[in-house]
Parts: sequence; C-alpha cells; structure tokens
Amino acid sequence: MHLQSLATAFPEHEYSQQECFRILSSSESMETIKPRSRQILEKVLCGDSGIETRRLSPSRIADVLGEDAGGLHRIFEEHAPRLAAQALQKACEAAGVKPSEIDALLICTCTGYLCPGLSSHVSEKLGMRPDAFLQDLLGLGCGAALPMLEAARGIAAAKPGALIATVAVEISSAAFYVDDDPGVLISLCLFGDGAAACLWRSENLGNQFRFSNFRTLHKPEHREKIRFVNANGKLKNQLHRSVPSLAAEAVKELYGLRSCEPDKVIAHTGGRDVVEALEAALPDHQLTETREVLRRYGNISSPSVLVALQEALKTPSRNLWLTAFGAGFAAHSCELSRD
Repeated sequence: MHLQSLATAFPEHEYSQQECFRILSSSESMETIKPRSRQILEKVLCGDSGIETRRLSPSRIADVLGEDAGGLHRIFEEHAPRLAAQALQKACEAAGVKPSEIDALLICTCTGYLCPGLSSHVSEKLGMRPDAFLQDLLGLGCGAALPMLEAARGIAAAKPGALIATVAVEISSAAFYVDDDPGVLISLCLFGDGAAACLWRSENLGNQFRFSNFRTLHKPEHREKIRFVNANGKLKNQLHRSVPSLAAEAVKELYGLRSCEPDKVIAHTGGRDVVEALEAALPDHQLTETREVLRRYGNISSPSVLVALQEALKTPSRNLWLTAFGAGFAAHSCELSRD
C-alpha cells in the first residue's frame, strides 16, 4: 500500500496557553474547584509544557466549560464531520483526484459517537459514490491512526487498484470541562482539535512511500491508567502518572521489531513528559517533528502522528518509523519506506 497524499485541517480559532488560563480564570467554573486544582491549571498552562498554542473548534471556550453532556456532544457533531471533510478534500486536491474516485473511506475517532458514523457524514459532504465502502473505527484512543492504516492495507490487498482514504479526526474540546479530577484538568490543558487525511493505492505510481511492518502491543492490565470513562454522560479522561514510562517501554519493545534503520522516528505527541521518555528510550533519535506538532497544536490525539508525519515529509527521507499509543493500554508501530 502506497501513500498518495497527506493533508491536515484545524479549527480557525487558535489559543495560546496563557490565553486559555485567562479564559479559565474568569470562568464561573473555576469557583467550583479546589485551590489545588486551580494551581494545577496555572502550573501547566503557564509553565513549560512544550505547548505554545492549540486549535479549538468552539468560538468561545468559556461557553464550553458550562455545557452539559448533550451540549458537549453537539460540539463533536458539528465540528468533526466538517474538519474530517476539509482534510480529505485537501488530500484529494494534493493527489489530483476527486472524492467521487474514492473506493473506500475509513475514519477513526474517540472524542464522540455518531450512528451512522462520521464516514457517512463525510462521504455525503464530499459527494462520494454511494457504493464506496465506509468503515468507522471507534474506541482506539490516541493510537488509532496506525491500526486504521493496517485495516486500509487489508482493503488494498483485497481490491488492487482501489483508492482508499483514511481520516483521523478528534474534537477534544467536546470533552472539556472543569473538575477536580487531575485527568480532567490535564486534558483541559494539553489537548486540541484537528484532522489528518491520507490517500492510498496498492500500486506504486512513482517513488511513493510504502506502508509495511505494522506491529501492535496490548497490555490490558494497564487499561485503567489511560482511558475514557463515562462521567454522567461526559467523556472523562483517566490519566495516570505512569503513562510516560508505559509508553516508552512499549515503544522501545516495538522498535526492536523494526525491519529497517529509520532516518526518522515519528511519534504521537502525548505530552512533554511522554516525548522526553520516548527520546530517553530511543537515544539515537530526536523527535523533532513530534515536538513541533506538540508546540503548535498540543496533543490532538489520533491525528497527532500523521500531523508529525506531514512535518517529516517536508525533508527528504527513505525510511520512517511511526509509533502511536494510548487507551488500552495499547501501542502500535509501522514503517514507511521508499522502494
């Protein structure tokens, strides 16, 4: 399976971390939490988190903080189809194809639920053929993009010549609220919205990157350390302080299963502590692109690794090793190589 194009889309509203803190500070929601919780918000938003700005879909973040579960999900319903369609339209333009030429569309997300899924909404927005195969992948968390690519590879193998689209989209702001739970607070400080779309074909049309050697690890004994839970209908991000070390251990294990010596390692952004733990586990590689995406967009969950890949494609490379991880606890890797 060979990469035809890669494109991204983000909300127009950009917020600095300091601006986010000012908005929170003037919000009535701040009166509902303990002084220790307010200190955590100030420390992360005004300290060295590795994040300078984030893109968030709602035009007024202060209004989001007071939404009930239904209101938060409406944010996802409004913005997820739009961002996903924007990213895929840009990918089609980059590849010189029309959305009506797409034979299969796969979309992954974990920040909301629709039935029919996002693939139905995006295919309608872009005018795709009614016989295109649609598939939605849910519940895989921040690591979802790479398993989605492996699923696309299966379709490419079954239908040679097919044009396959994959989209990772997250509206993290649909899970934003103020609570004394540390996981909720950290999520409020680190996550952002965005989408990344790729187009693939089984054949190589000329010096294109080939997707191969997908690997995966599942460690359910650590499930409660990183996952979404239901908090009165709201998505509550459950995060444990051991996540950076868990991610580093899993990524190091996956790296030992690679089939090439990569020019670059491209990783899910996670957060500053996660990136530092990964670089310590893989001392021969600096995660330059991952750090840049974290700086500009924060943790955008499943699209993160593909946004970092887009950064990496700006400079010539032959072999790239990608890794993403998250809820489960699960970690995944794959390789992109030019033949």
